[in-house]
Amino acid sequence: MSPLFRARSLGASLLCLAAIMSTPAFAQVFPAKPVRAVMPYSAGSGPDAVMRNVGDKLGREWGQQVLVDNKPGANSWLALGEVKRAAPDGHTLLVVDAMPMTLQPHLYKQLPFDPVKDFEPVAGMYSTNFFIVVGANSPWKNLSDLMAAAKAKKGQVSYGSWGVGSPAHVGTAQLEGATGLQMMHVPFKELPQLYTAVATGDVDWAFGTAATVDALYRARKLRLLAYAAPKRLAGYEDIPTVVEAGGPAGFELRTWVALYAPRGTPKPVIDRIGDSMARTLTNPEVRARFAGFGFEPWSASPSEIARVAAADTRRFAEVVKRASISLD
Repeated sequence: MSPLFRARSLGASLLCLAAIMSTPAFAQVFPAKPVRAVMPYSAGSGPDAVMRNVGDKLGREWGQQVLVDNKPGANSWLALGEVKRAAPDGHTLLVVDAMPMTLQPHLYKQLPFDPVKDFEPVAGMYSTNFFIVVGANSPWKNLSDLMAAAKAKKGQVSYGSWGVGSPAHVGTAQLEGATGLQMMHVPFKELPQLYTAVATGDVDWAFGTAATVDALYRARKLRLLAYAAPKRLAGYEDIPTVVEAGGPAGFELRTWVALYAPRGTPKPVIDRIGDSMARTLTNPEVRARFAGFGFEPWSASPSEIARVAAADTRRFAEVVKRASISLD
């Protein structure tokens, strides 16, 4: 057999394989083995708990296990790198929040991944917004009190976050830009340290999700002043939105979690995963599990994820540039 004939045969085989992978029939045999869901969150965390619940439902529908693979640390890069290098066949998925995909590109001059070129959006999972929280003994009873104090004491009112460039840091920079206020940033390494400091009054206030502040709130050690979302959160109906509490119009601080696959994953496979996820998000048990963490189901298509990610990217670019935030 001549080299030319072998090359033509190989090329024809590859074209045939590509054609098969692009057909609905290929999706019908997916998954052919257990599916690995790689996530940058620790075992036992809220995202881990809900993904295991979701994975159980997906596994039952598919007849294959969904194995949660926790790879926390390194700014989520361990998890992203693992999926970036995986075969683009749908059997390795990334479960990740918005920050690596939309915020990190503006905090670093160079990243070990490209959120658009290296990954395919597959399906939305949930979203969560942030409360503005103060200690239970704070003199501020509402958001207007906090803003008045920040205006009167320029640069002296302190807010905590879980690090430079975190959603809380960038979100506060967004709030400062919308109000003209200036406040003092106090970064922490650990979330428990942050909210303990807020509860004791060592730090004046912070942003926090329901999952991170609920225990101290129920213990009456924290007060929730406002919710940075278009509408109030179920289970916290007595907490006004930022706009309702007198904050800037349209202000929102939100993150979301979605499934991504390596770039080049066949569309029929992505569609099958997305359809299964959409059905799973209607499951009452799954929705109850989400509600326990203040997560709201987000049944988003790949195009919707891409649209939201692009909008978040543009917004973060403006805020980071204006506030001169960098992690380089």
